[in-house]
Amino acid sequence: MIDISTPPLPDDALLGRYAAGTGNHTDCYMVTVAGTVSLGEYVTAFYTAPLFRCERVILKLAVRRPSTDQDAADVAHGRTQKFAAWTVEGRSDTQLLMCDMASKTRSWFMIRATSSSTQLYFGSAVIADPKTGHQGALFHALAPLHNLYARALLKGAVRRLSQDPSPVAAR
Repeated sequence: MIDISTPPLPDDALLGRYAAGTGNHTDCYMVTVAGTVSLGEYVTAFYTAPLFRCERVILKLAVRRPSTDQDAADVAHGRTQKFAAWTVEGRSDTQLLMCDMASKTRSWFMIRATSSSTQLYFGSAVIADPKTGHQGALFHALAPLHNLYARALLKGAVRRLSQDPSPVAAR
C-alpha cells in the first residue's frame, strides 16, 4: 500500500511563494519510499507514469503541446526548460517548480533524503484571479477531483519508480 500524507508545505518549498496570504490555493502531498531517489528519477517517473501519459495525450490534442518520455527526462534532469504545457520556473538540487503555459497553475516536486529512504513531495498552486482574489466556482467544484488526481499521480510515480527504471532517465 502506498501511504500518501498531506503535510504542511515545507518552509523551504519553492511553491511557498504562492501560499502566503495571496488567495491562491496550494497543496502538498508526500510519500516515503525506500532507498535513494534523485529528483531527476522522481520527476521522470512522475511524467512517464501511465496516468500522466494520458494527460500528455490530452495536451497534445487539445493545446498542441506534444511531449515524449525523452522530453520528460530532459526537463527532469535539467537538460531543458520546457515540457509539454509547462516551463521551469524554479529549480534546485532537490526541487522543481513548473509553470503552465497560461501562468494559472504551478506543479512542484521535491525530494528529501533520510538515512534509508526518500520523501517525495508533490504539490500544486492554483493562482487567484487578480481581479477577484480567488479561483472561482469551477475550481471549488473540481477541488475534490483535483485532490484525488494529485494522489493518483503521486502513486503512479511511486509505482513507476519501483519498476525497472526508464532508459530515458540517464540519457
